[in-house]
Amino acid sequence: MLRTVALAIQTILDTILPRKERIVRVEDYTPENLPAAPQEHEVHGVQITTLMSYHDQAVEDCIRALKYDRSAHAAQLLADVLAEYLREEIASLRAFSTKHVLLVPVPLHRNRFHERGFNQVGLVLERLPTEFKNGELSTIAFSIIERVRETPPQTRLPRQERLINMKDAFALTDMNAALDSHIILIDDVTTTGATLAEAARPLLNLGASVSLLALAHA
Repeated sequence: MLRTVALAIQTILDTILPRKERIVRVEDYTPENLPAAPQEHEVHGVQITTLMSYHDQAVEDCIRALKYDRSAHAAQLLADVLAEYLREEIASLRAFSTKHVLLVPVPLHRNRFHERGFNQVGLVLERLPTEFKNGELSTIAFSIIERVRETPPQTRLPRQERLINMKDAFALTDMNAALDSHIILIDDVTTTGATLAEAARPLLNLGASVSLLALAHA
């Protein structure tokens, strides 16, 4: 509960007054500063893989610099970590399936997207090596699902209310693409897993092949 309140307060502060000290730190980071340690989490009836811990200072700095400052360097660092994981994951998927792999960022509601001007996970995906974008290993897809209901930020809600907050917030937009591909649905940070679980729900209800992934776990 205290961690949730602290994250909510920091989110508000970041929106009002970006932390320039954070930007200075991020510019000095290299991929070696982001300790990747993939972990599996069973939450809300789905399996979520997280790559890093949000409690690590460098990880938190990079994700906040990406989200609130649109830091290109942070996006590249996170893309480097993500690419290393995806190479192994896609190789494993291809050993059992011939389905094409789609990388799908959890979508923002159109109002939030217009306000912010970008999808932070989308910025990371765009900085992946070419083979993750041209179909050699995978393709990026922004329109498999959409966020149809605007919701309050999860960081401002108690843990028990987060799943209710996200219920029916997402809808499927391309049934054929969903069924013909293996989808890796990606978020930046997961705490309770509610956002990823609900974003995946329309795909899972269709019977699509889906993996859930977050850059960090708070």
